[in-house]
Amino acid sequence: MHTQPATTVTVVPQTIAPSDIADAVANGWRTFRCLPGASMAFASLFAVIGLMLLTAAGHFNTSPMALPLAGGFMLVGPAVLTGFFRLAAINDEGRKPGFLDALAAFTRAPASLWLVAGVCAFLFLIWMTDAAVLYAFMIGSERLPYDLPWLISLQRHVIAFEFWAALMGSVLAFIIFAISAFSVPLLHERRANPVQAISASVRAVFSNFLTSIAWGLLLTGSTLLAILLLPLLTVVLPVLAYASFALYRKVFPLAEDESMSQP
Repeated sequence: MHTQPATTVTVVPQTIAPSDIADAVANGWRTFRCLPGASMAFASLFAVIGLMLLTAAGHFNTSPMALPLAGGFMLVGPAVLTGFFRLAAINDEGRKPGFLDALAAFTRAPASLWLVAGVCAFLFLIWMTDAAVLYAFMIGSERLPYDLPWLISLQRHVIAFEFWAALMGSVLAFIIFAISAFSVPLLHERRANPVQAISASVRAVFSNFLTSIAWGLLLTGSTLLAILLLPLLTVVLPVLAYASFALYRKVFPLAEDESMSQP
């Protein structure tokens, strides 16, 4: 049973090094190997959504929008992590989790976690609107279907569009990364209220700036590659989710009294 966050407790971020990223990824891979079935089944939901979006971009002859759509997943991705966190928690208890356990995590999620998810969704809409306006300005009504599945024709104006779209998206991506990187697991474990969690996440990112940037680039590159090679997403997404939780525990280790209160 979860305990309510103590508003008098301040969560203080610890310093991490780039080597901690490697440890976290190794931890994520080990966790994935312990529960591959449930992890891949849950991740398949998002692979199907990605397939639908990429197919739509090709169907409407707007294939250059595939990369902004894939990048937009980084803005809404934190909202889906709670399902993977729940699978890992059940596994740590010595029980075998299933696909339904991941879905049930959303019914158990505190309202504050949905608030962060709403912010992520709002920024995603801003990102898609900006990308669409830029697309209309730089490419217009030119018909650009895929040359092969998900392979975009790299004409000069298409490359320019992708560059400026990525530049705009990186600003939103960093904002949501700073806000959600550590606030989502803090809220998932009910260790803080929304203001505390977001503040702690931003402090953690800026106090470990270079390591956080390296982690963000790894997340972005791996996720983009996995979305463009969709079957790979069913492995990459859970591994990164479990790695994110392992890295969070290095930045915000549990105190002894908190360890006793965890489910």
